[in-house]
Amino acid sequence: MTTQTFQENNKIRQISFYLGLIVLGIFLFWQMAQFLPAFLAAIAIYILARKKMVYLVDKKKWRKSRAATLILTVSFLAIVVPIAFSINILSSKLGYAVGHSDQILNAITTFVETIEKKFGIEILTDNNLNNLKGSATKFITGIVKSTFNSITTIMLMYFILYFMLVSRKEMEKWLCRYIPLKLDNIHSLGNEMKSLVISNAIGIPLVAIVQAIVGLIAYIFLGVNDVWFWFVFTCIASMLPLVGSALAYVPLCIVLYVNHQNWQALVLLIYGVVIIGTVDNVFRFMLQKKMGDVHPLITVFGVIIGINLFGFVGLIFGPILISLFILLIKIYINEFVVTNTSAENELEVDIP
Repeated sequence: MTTQTFQENNKIRQISFYLGLIVLGIFLFWQMAQFLPAFLAAIAIYILARKKMVYLVDKKKWRKSRAATLILTVSFLAIVVPIAFSINILSSKLGYAVGHSDQILNAITTFVETIEKKFGIEILTDNNLNNLKGSATKFITGIVKSTFNSITTIMLMYFILYFMLVSRKEMEKWLCRYIPLKLDNIHSLGNEMKSLVISNAIGIPLVAIVQAIVGLIAYIFLGVNDVWFWFVFTCIASMLPLVGSALAYVPLCIVLYVNHQNWQALVLLIYGVVIIGTVDNVFRFMLQKKMGDVHPLITVFGVIIGINLFGFVGLIFGPILISLFILLIKIYINEFVVTNTSAENELEVDIP
């Protein structure tokens, strides 16, 4: 066998191996796609808890299992318990909404009819009313379903996170060895990932909590019933793109108006637009200086994509994925593309 023939056969074997590897990888990813939110959540908490794990194991000389158990317990109390409390508050009200859907629709219909008579316009037709009822039922069913999915995701997340923390050194050595990048770019990727996780996993919920607290002040002052339900609802709505906290305080204004609390409804509407909506932009700007600058468009499109892919946890991981994609492009250019500074300067054009 000649050298050329041997090289050709070797290339064929390599191509066959690559194809088999790609097919197997796609099959495994397809089968395990449902576990991706748990894996992403484990990575996020690992990045946040890594420094503490290093301190406990390397400085305090704790056993790895003991340190990992402590971190899992603290994260459970700080993350899962508040979420479970919020779900419990929302589920009770959603159960009431399902059982009294006709009364709620009648209240909405009464409010809309009042607006139609005052301004001489038609807003709610029979077709729109049926669509509203169907959308509300679908929305509530989706929330209940996502709640059960979230429980499974959280259990699997902690299972993955435990082994990531215990096998921290081995895992990081493996990544440094097999990621096809220079060591400097691997460190840059790690630092940027940490910044992205902190900015999104902490920044987005923190802004939502601040908005909910600002809303809670108005709810208490105006004598709103079930203030804690509206507090939790405002917090969740504030994390949604485009509509944001308006998804909470606008329906509450309608409820107040239907209950003949006209001046309370008007005050809350003005307060929501002027104060609650402004707090979002001001506090987010302050956080960007502390946690990293994430463009608002990345946050908006990331949340939309993330919710479609991962459900509720997509509020956090959607923006991270888009930011990570942009970061990988920058690393690719730095790793493989040779730039010509003088040529780039010649391409710059001053626009009067």
